[in-house]
Amino acid sequence: MKNLYPSSFVTLLTFLSMTLVISTSVNGQNRIDTQRPDAPKLAAYGKHKVGVRTLELVNPNQIDVVNIDTTDPDSPVIPRYDRPLSVELWYPAADDANGGKIQTTYLRDGTTEIEISGKAMRDAKPLKDSEAFPFIVISHGYPGNRYLMAHLGENLASKGYIVAAIDHTDSTYRTLASFQSTLVNRPLDQGFVLDEMEKMNATPSFFLHGMVDINNSAIIGYSMGGYGAVIMSGAGITEQAVTSDMLVPSGLLSMYQSGAASQSSRPDPRIKTVIAFAPWGMNYRLWNEKGLGEIDIPMLFVAGSVDDVSGYENGVRALWGKAQNTERALLTYENANHGAGAPMPAPEESFYFNTELGINVSEHYTDPVWANTRMNNIAQHFATAWLGKYLKNNDAMNRYLDLVPYSNEGVWAKDESGEEKPEHTHWKGFKNRTAKGLRFEWLRP
Repeated sequence: MKNLYPSSFVTLLTFLSMTLVISTSVNGQNRIDTQRPDAPKLAAYGKHKVGVRTLELVNPNQIDVVNIDTTDPDSPVIPRYDRPLSVELWYPAADDANGGKIQTTYLRDGTTEIEISGKAMRDAKPLKDSEAFPFIVISHGYPGNRYLMAHLGENLASKGYIVAAIDHTDSTYRTLASFQSTLVNRPLDQGFVLDEMEKMNATPSFFLHGMVDINNSAIIGYSMGGYGAVIMSGAGITEQAVTSDMLVPSGLLSMYQSGAASQSSRPDPRIKTVIAFAPWGMNYRLWNEKGLGEIDIPMLFVAGSVDDVSGYENGVRALWGKAQNTERALLTYENANHGAGAPMPAPEESFYFNTELGINVSEHYTDPVWANTRMNNIAQHFATAWLGKYLKNNDAMNRYLDLVPYSNEGVWAKDESGEEKPEHTHWKGFKNRTAKGLRFEWLRP
């Protein structure tokens, strides 16, 4: 076929392409703050600069689940230890703040150290002399780490939230231990970080002193983080789950059983809402209608319709359906699997096959149908609307949540001036032809 373009034009295109590749590989590597052209409106970063700082916390005298003698389940000796928790804290930074924007973390393989970059500046000066900001706890899956949802943490901080993402000991890529530890400790970790933030906020020497509105808090959990968040929302688990030695020995989950005194104190009055991405447990009958009926705070569930870890019809959708005494919504990514919306884009270094794990490491982050950045932008949009409604009492957010259930059925109908016609039902905040493959459904008490 004859070349229709002059050689000089082809040379220019080649140069521009090479420049773009070089620029992306050097300056755009492992970015977590990408906003695609089709990103919905509320995904955009907010007005605040963002700082980030690491806190090292210790929860004293906790049950050492990993070292329980499972050969003698009737033993009265329950080992204990001081439980370390690393926490990444994103916060609104001062207008003149500065700091490095490269953060260091590890891949799913637990050995490869990588760099990610976004808007957050390490140890930047916080924004003082402002109102106190609502507080959010982010809780990763099993395994995961505190950076897995960093895209959401720094995005929300730019919009006036203080966000704490936990490295859950025994659940991270580098501390991976028994699953039983995760079942016992996930709600405890979430509650402990809430308590510690309240104490630190009242301490004059704390760098965010007085900036945290701790009585206006939320939990965002993914997978096992979602399991913990559902318990923290008030949902007591079943007796079957408590007595099953396949889950946790020595009846250690009894503190979360429906009707237990410790569970009846949940939800913590400081927690006003929960967002649960692919929460694990319903597909293993951890909850029933009685336990889920104890939830009395608004809940946003997020799921992929083909989730083969937490389940969809018998998992997340069933959780949503049976939490009958509260208002709750379900955002579904059609044909997405377990990672719908939550994990950051797959780091460049993850694209290799790990023989020990038996997978290409990138599979931990990616979805076979949806692009990570697209899913992240949608999650940022809906999290902004949901938290704006329930933590900031912003009624303007209602229009982004009052939607026709099936995005594909929305009708775009605007006149030449851009005004919506009566028949316009296209999802608010999504550009024309971009609200596709999604469902957003409400249930109320």
